[in-house]
Amino acid sequence: MRILRKGLFAAAILATTALSPASAETLTGAMAKAYQNNAEMNAARAGVRVTDEGVAIAKSGYRPIIAGTSSVTHTSESGVLNSQRLTVGSFGIEIQQRLFDGFQTRNNVRAAEAQVRASDESLRNTEQTVLFNAAAAFMDVIRDRQVAVLRQQNLQFLEEQVRAAKSRFEVGEGTRTDVAQAEASRSSAVAQLASARANVLSVEAVYRRVIGESPGKLASPAAAKGLPKNVDEAISIAAVQHPAILATEHLVDAQNFVVKSTEGQLLPQLSASAGLSRTNRSTSPAAVSIFGSSDGQSDSATIGATLSIPLYQGGRVAAQVRQSKERLGEARIEVDVTRDQVRAAVASAWAQFIAAQEAVAANRDEVSAAKLALNGVIEERNVGQRTTLDVLNAQADVITAQINLVSSERDVVVASYAILSAVGRLSAGRVGLNVVEYKPDEHYNAVKDKWFGLRTPDGR
Repeated sequence: MRILRKGLFAAAILATTALSPASAETLTGAMAKAYQNNAEMNAARAGVRVTDEGVAIAKSGYRPIIAGTSSVTHTSESGVLNSQRLTVGSFGIEIQQRLFDGFQTRNNVRAAEAQVRASDESLRNTEQTVLFNAAAAFMDVIRDRQVAVLRQQNLQFLEEQVRAAKSRFEVGEGTRTDVAQAEASRSSAVAQLASARANVLSVEAVYRRVIGESPGKLASPAAAKGLPKNVDEAISIAAVQHPAILATEHLVDAQNFVVKSTEGQLLPQLSASAGLSRTNRSTSPAAVSIFGSSDGQSDSATIGATLSIPLYQGGRVAAQVRQSKERLGEARIEVDVTRDQVRAAVASAWAQFIAAQEAVAANRDEVSAAKLALNGVIEERNVGQRTTLDVLNAQADVITAQINLVSSERDVVVASYAILSAVGRLSAGRVGLNVVEYKPDEHYNAVKDKWFGLRTPDGR
């Protein structure tokens, strides 16, 4: 029964890895689901929408501030001849308009726009990361399922060797040592199969986290298309296209405008104000008054301008200017850091891709040779020229070569997508995913010039 259950497990694994065009999930299909469902991706999109509102906030500096005012006061007066209560109520409207603020608003708007461009590029970088993780998770499931099948087949082979060793021992053609060696190898295979099954469950959990659903049948894919011709071309493309580099360059622009905005605090400030108000005055006697009572109403209108010329702010603004300049210098250095990281990522991905391709060819030859050697050792053991240990060692070589081949085939595909990610070309559009691409400009254009409104463009 135990052999039957293990055989059923192997059959189930084989069924999930079988290629069936009608039902098997393709790599691009899985990546499309990750593009739509991945929580990290959706959080990054929400972050871009948050950044978009910074432009509307900055543009508010161009617009007037309008406020309604109202006040009521009660005054009680008492004297020898009379006592009275005075009630004064007023209401009105005030308008304030900034005319000149040392170009702070203009530079704040430009800084916010640069921040939006940086966040858009960061979103592209997140998209690349998510799609690469999806490709890696997809291939990890295929690899570990195949490894589990190989481990199952290895166990079945070793169980047959245990039975054969016992049969030879019973007829006097083998030794108890042969039986013990076969049983030891079988026990090791049981542990290895349990570990392989655990690995399958682990990578399937990662698949669910990245893709958004559990893996079913998966179709083994080929390496990614559209790769650069060589590593030098890949590095050149990455230097001008990678979103991480572009994002840091936009952050430099943003910080440069922050410096100018901070310096604007040292320039004169000019603002205008206007107001309309109505005041009602009511006097009521608290006792008999020889002066009687009087009521009154008056309207007033005001308009004016205020000019402020900074002379000394205790060194605060000067320190802020120096601080913003240091941040600008830091941002420029971050561009160089990112370029170096991207260059290293391209070189590493390219080297892994070439090594994986060579490993696939070598491992295929090794599998063929190991199987041929195993068959020969078994025949030689049957005529007494080899021992059971020789057969077990030959089988171990076969299973090792097969697992190495499965791993190297996985590495070829993953490394090819790592190259696309490293050069900045791993996107839904370039890969050809069947999805509606998210366009951050739609939200940005909807909010950048809004004067009022509490609802977001999607109605929240």
